[in-house]
Amino acid sequence: MDKQLAKEKIDALKEVLNQYGYEYYVLDKPTVPDAEYDAKLRELEELEEKFPEFITPDSPTQRIGGAPIEGFEKVRHQVPMLSLSNAFNEEELRDFARRVTNALGENFSYICELKIDGLAVSLTYEDGKFVRGATRGDGMVGEDITVNLRTVRSIPLTIKDKETLEVRGEVFMPKASFESLNKIREEKDQELFANPRNAAAGSLRQLDPKVAASRNLDVFLYAVGVWEGNTLPTHSARLERLQELGFKTNPEWKKYDTIEEVIEFVNYWTEKRQDLPYEIDGIVIKIDDLNQQEELGVTAKSPRWSIAYKFPAEEVVTKLLDIELSVGRTGVVTPTGILEPVRIAGSTVGRASLHNEDLIREQDIRIGDTVVVKKAGDIIPKVVRAVKEQRTGEEAEFAMPSHCPACNTELVRLEEEVALRCINPNCPAQLIEGMIHFVSRNAMNIDGLGEKLVMQLFNEGLVHTIPDLYRLEREKLLELERMGEKSVSNLLNAIEASKGNSLEKLVFGLGIRFIGEKAAQILSQEFETMERLQRATYDEFVAIDEIGEKMADSLEQYFSEDKVNAMLQELKDLGVNMEYTGPKKATGAEDSPFMDITVVLTGKLEKLSRNEAKAKIEALGGKVTGSVSKKTGLVVAGEAAGSKYDRARELGITIWNEEQLLEALDG
Repeated sequence: MDKQLAKEKIDALKEVLNQYGYEYYVLDKPTVPDAEYDAKLRELEELEEKFPEFITPDSPTQRIGGAPIEGFEKVRHQVPMLSLSNAFNEEELRDFARRVTNALGENFSYICELKIDGLAVSLTYEDGKFVRGATRGDGMVGEDITVNLRTVRSIPLTIKDKETLEVRGEVFMPKASFESLNKIREEKDQELFANPRNAAAGSLRQLDPKVAASRNLDVFLYAVGVWEGNTLPTHSARLERLQELGFKTNPEWKKYDTIEEVIEFVNYWTEKRQDLPYEIDGIVIKIDDLNQQEELGVTAKSPRWSIAYKFPAEEVVTKLLDIELSVGRTGVVTPTGILEPVRIAGSTVGRASLHNEDLIREQDIRIGDTVVVKKAGDIIPKVVRAVKEQRTGEEAEFAMPSHCPACNTELVRLEEEVALRCINPNCPAQLIEGMIHFVSRNAMNIDGLGEKLVMQLFNEGLVHTIPDLYRLEREKLLELERMGEKSVSNLLNAIEASKGNSLEKLVFGLGIRFIGEKAAQILSQEFETMERLQRATYDEFVAIDEIGEKMADSLEQYFSEDKVNAMLQELKDLGVNMEYTGPKKATGAEDSPFMDITVVLTGKLEKLSRNEAKAKIEALGGKVTGSVSKKTGLVVAGEAAGSKYDRARELGITIWNEEQLLEALDG
């Protein structure tokens, strides 16, 4: 067979096999027997073996990758993947509706979708071809898991039109696949997965794509991050268009005009969710109109135009076998109930929070009690109450100790606090918890350095303080159990890479009391260097928006400690970055025409790229968004501006051409 004929035959086989795959995995309506699919796939494999120059990434033969990869690269999302705020009852849904009505009036619609319990992913297509897939990560930066996402057969390798877009969705493991996987693991005496969500997440983070391919994962796509040239006005229209392009969307979504209809939808699926072949943990409610979404805007963490209703926590009954104590990174001693293992909300639970001594005493919870357990927000197991009528008289009352269970230092109760606290700064439990927080994803994000390994390093005497993490030696690590050449190299590379993190990651990682991710970002952007942050005063802290008195007190006290400043000097000497490298605050822009103005760029600019224009406008105090709304202050229209230009004219918004933009930027 000559090359031209082979190429034509390969292209025809790819097209028909991709269509068969779409019918089977997306539509769930196969049109040919499995044997016919398999025969054509074998034929394609044989041709590609003879003519490897015609193998392309969209070939069905490329769904299962070759050799295991070394690790996952980081991917910065072009548009942040924000999390949603939650509602836990009907009244909170009505509060959401009131907030939207106050902002938009009465003329809007809701879209209700099932909240799939899986792993959020981003899929990028260029000219209709799947080129990259990533995890959500911290919402700003995820991991490139393209090789594993190619193995999910309901993710199309090509779509029907040559569109360029980034689509978002949830990869999940169907209930049947989860049960089958755990059965196999049980037969091999391997640790079982706790629930389908954990199984899906673990599968997508396998370095060997063949493992991911064996797990029978599935996907539903439900949102778009970036979509070049798309002018669809509503979320519902986008869902329909995604389906037309060949993406698998969940068919159970509905459009409603009133919050009472939304609540009926919520109540229906609260009762019926167990009938689904996959796990859901709630309902997502969105405003349908995209311009209205833009008008409502977002907070630092979540959009104001959407909310996630979380199903009521399932309650189960089991036995409280014992109460253990743990010491957190701030020294708080927390009692944890040890339970007879019980299945709840998709996972097996053997431990549950008891919060504090006062709650145990108030509810008269005793060791040996039959207790009611639920998962708060379907995540954290907690003991709700004791079933006192089932007591036998053999139950034992519990009393908190007077000294720390980790270091034997006398515990104290600080003013206005319920919890008992260990105030020994060298308490080993606090040191370990502090390091676990320091290396976590939202802090320094040292991949591969999880809780178990931190504890192992501490117990082996390899680390005692945070700076010790940057002194780890290859030879010592290789002596540890389950640490081979590859895992040690990956760990040391991740530690080295973390030195380059922007300042806010380090500030959050230090675990300063009351200072969360957002506060760390604000402080780092304001002071720009660790040195300036260390020298700052209480008055300078409280002068910053969103930094309150408790935060300022905590910061001032923290940076007054000699041991803290000595530790920071150690980290600096070890090469850890001490400067903010993220987007800078606008300076010298008080007289800028862009200050506090929302700007939309549309059409093709001749002298600036879209990203260059955006950066320049934001440096002068403006905010650049993707769609025109009543909050838009200025539209810059290049060649072939299209619907955004028309929308701006309808709303009476100021419109500039590129020359006017350049004059303002230069001025």
